[in-house]
Amino acid sequence: MYMSMVFKTFVLYVFIVLVYRIMGKKEVGKLSIIDLIVSILIAELAAISIEETDRSIFTSIIPIVVLVSIQLVISFITLKNVKLRKIIDGNPTVIIKDGKLNFKEMSKLRYTLDDLFAQLREQGIKSIEEVNYAVLENNGKLSVFESSKDYPLPIIVDGNIDYLVLKDLKKDEKWINDILKEHEINLSNVFYAFYTKKKTYIIKKSDIE
Repeated sequence: MYMSMVFKTFVLYVFIVLVYRIMGKKEVGKLSIIDLIVSILIAELAAISIEETDRSIFTSIIPIVVLVSIQLVISFITLKNVKLRKIIDGNPTVIIKDGKLNFKEMSKLRYTLDDLFAQLREQGIKSIEEVNYAVLENNGKLSVFESSKDYPLPIIVDGNIDYLVLKDLKKDEKWINDILKEHEINLSNVFYAFYTKKKTYIIKKSDIE
């Protein structure tokens, strides 16, 4: 009995290490909802197999393989499809804009002032007045843009315009299209474009191939 548990534990340990190598390297804090669900289910399946000594180890390995296959397919599709990625992972939320709190969004997310101040302190920020923008990312991390610094703002990511950034910059789609036309670049050919220090910088997909 005990030898069976030891054997299953060892085999499942090696197998799960290989599984996570296949799934890709990610920090725990950066796991998406899909990644988190898959991780919990893998842990549960492994635990059931180890605890129930009369159960074949393959009753856990096969479902794990299916789960990982589903996760890899979804990851591949969302990598290519920004709209689907936003549906699954959600959108980042602006918590502070121009030094002012967005209480409406905080209420929707059940994100309290205590949560905000704790995350600001982690980044060495003592007051909201020091913050120009603060964005709550999909993974719960807070991205802070200090008032005293100039940060690049992503306008286009993988051929898709970020209309929220354009709105914050008080720009419109015509403005970015005029810039692309000036550089003789199609929107679909843009890998990444960002705005900083009143200038727009464009990285084409052909530049990284």
